[in-house]
Amino acid sequence: MKGIAGRVMRGLSTGSRLECVDNTGAKVVEIVATPKLKGTHRRYPKAGVGDMVVITVKKGTADMRRQLLKAVIVRQRRPFRRPDGTMVQFEDNAAVIVTESGETKGSMIKGPVALEAAERWPRIAANASIIV
Repeated sequence: MKGIAGRVMRGLSTGSRLECVDNTGAKVVEIVATPKLKGTHRRYPKAGVGDMVVITVKKGTADMRRQLLKAVIVRQRRPFRRPDGTMVQFEDNAAVIVTESGETKGSMIKGPVALEAAERWPRIAANASIIV
């Protein structure tokens, strides 16, 4: 896992609901925690593109629901700036369920994946159909 490039504004706080864009059986997930985040006292922890978060599955297959899993955020609606100065924004917030080491649990990813997440997580880049 490499460091994150650019200045990604963290646009998703604890409690945010995201689409799950892989084929693991989960449809909607909710962020429970953001590990390894050095935050500020009394401020809600936030996550951005490329961050690994702890999620719980809210909608999906019966065996996937009500589990605590790890996921990587691949898209966010909040605009963020790339090092070349361009602003990037997606239509929705989306995540991919991964293992502790960063291996994807599903075998395919639907829709585009942000370049920042693909550079940081090589297994997500390998499964992504479009990298923006």
